[in-house]
Amino acid sequence: MTATLIDGKAFAAKVRAKVAEEVTRVKAAGVTPGLAVVLVGEDPASAVYVRNKGKQTVEVGMESFEHKLPAETSEADLLALIAKLNADPAVHGILCQLPVPDHIDADKVLDAIDPAKDVDGFHISNVGLLGTGQKAMVPCTPLGCLMMLRVHHGSLSGLNAVVVGRSNIVGKPMAQLLLRDSATVTIAHSRTKEIEALCRTADIVVAAVGRPEMVTGDWIKPGATVIDVGINRIDAGVKDDGSPRTKLVGDCHFDSCAEVAGAITPVPGGVGPMTIACLLANTLTACCRANGLDEPEGLTA
Repeated sequence: MTATLIDGKAFAAKVRAKVAEEVTRVKAAGVTPGLAVVLVGEDPASAVYVRNKGKQTVEVGMESFEHKLPAETSEADLLALIAKLNADPAVHGILCQLPVPDHIDADKVLDAIDPAKDVDGFHISNVGLLGTGQKAMVPCTPLGCLMMLRVHHGSLSGLNAVVVGRSNIVGKPMAQLLLRDSATVTIAHSRTKEIEALCRTADIVVAAVGRPEMVTGDWIKPGATVIDVGINRIDAGVKDDGSPRTKLVGDCHFDSCAEVAGAITPVPGGVGPMTIACLLANTLTACCRANGLDEPEGLTA
């Protein structure tokens, strides 16, 4: 391996420490930031994620409000809870954990959240504000990627970036954030012709396509920075007891990319830890905006 490893765990720890420091400042002004997380159903992965969010929220000094609802909760009842949280001055951030059960329209729920409390950055108003270069709540994963790129590169101005993936959650907002930092951005996807050659032109490759190890070392320009957003569980043979063994991999083939790249994020331990850290940062930012306080430096787009 020749690439510098971008340690997302260490970076996230610094972000959380900065958030905790700023929370102390905000509390001194008489306000405690509050994050409400809503979980509908018993999805095991979502339950673990919500538990981790609650734990880290409390660790940085914020209030954590968890609402765990049964899977049979009606859409109307969920929307009523969202309306209640919108009106609660102690709640500055609202996150409805996805996926929700099939009988609930996820888009309707997300658009019911007050855009000022939309710490996931998924509300159509925040999407529009980001796209037009205005102040917005920014999706957590792209924000975490941007923070790491800023620290590694200093300035992104004039760099060529290729974002592989066009999802509303990562690909599109990532491209908007890179544009705002004056990078030259291309979005690639499953229909992109000669995608390998396109990626080889990039100083920065952000892989967020959801296909295990799709991006290989021969796609990477020597010395480029590779940000791997993918989290994919693949087969890795069998354990001694005969049960299946799996492992987590990214959208990049790590070993081959690391031989060519100048810097790379690992999976796990790269982008993933930054997502919750940026959720906390967004909640702090939302609290400051709601109360006319100075926004924290270095924790926003």
